[in-house]
Amino acid sequence: MPEHKAPDHKAADHKTPVHKAADHRRAEHKPRLPEASGAEASSTPDEDAAQPTPGAGARLLHALTRPSRSQIVVGLLLAALGFSVVTQVRANTVDDTYAGLREQDLIDVLNGLADTTQRANAEIQRLEETRDDLLSETNARTAALEQATTELDVLSVLAGTVAVTGPGVQITIKEVAGPVRLEPFIDMVQALRSAGAEAIQINSAVRVVASTSFRDTEGGVIVGGTLLRAPYVIDVIGSPPALVAALRFPNGPQDQFQKDNIAELTYTELNAVDITTVAETSQPGFAQSRAEQ
Repeated sequence: MPEHKAPDHKAADHKTPVHKAADHRRAEHKPRLPEASGAEASSTPDEDAAQPTPGAGARLLHALTRPSRSQIVVGLLLAALGFSVVTQVRANTVDDTYAGLREQDLIDVLNGLADTTQRANAEIQRLEETRDDLLSETNARTAALEQATTELDVLSVLAGTVAVTGPGVQITIKEVAGPVRLEPFIDMVQALRSAGAEAIQINSAVRVVASTSFRDTEGGVIVGGTLLRAPYVIDVIGSPPALVAALRFPNGPQDQFQKDNIAELTYTELNAVDITTVAETSQPGFAQSRAEQ
């Protein structure tokens, strides 16, 4: 029987050139593993610039969650410093004046304070009353001074010691058939005073007051020691209607001067009459005020 030989496996393992070329192409496309060298840990400058920089919030969060040893030491020192400052402030502000006193001592202190307050209130009330009295006296003195000033002004006008001005009349007396008689002259002055004349001046030379004297003389009239000649111009300050009525009433000064056609009396009402003549003052020889006695 013929022998059968087993097929040679070595021959089967023999590769043709086509197969070798295919294996070579697969080996070229196989990926290479990175080398474990120093180049693996290093990076280029371009790669470092591309990496993002952590922000301030991230750094703060990192410092709070993972503080370093120096940060812990600084925090402990600041806490100790704050505690010492607070302790010193409280020690300075606490008033322990009455801390060691007993209850009875505190009651005595309060009673003393109450007495002091009461005395202070009484002193305040006394000072207020004194102030009110002084103000009242000052007001009274001010009112009295004002009243005295007003009275002095009035008396000065009546005494003829100051120049005055005001409404009134101007009277002119002219001689016609002879010299002016003294009697109607004095009657005219009295009638003007009764009508409210406040100031009288004759010929701008004599101020007629309560003590003024009248005397008849040759060539004129002596008034208050001064010789006055016609025509006589009398300036009178007062209410013009009242003064005119005092001159014109029946058988009054105007009628008396015109009697027997000896003199003529005329008048003019004026809104402003200026009296500049002042009377000389003299000290009384006998009369004295009660205050000086």
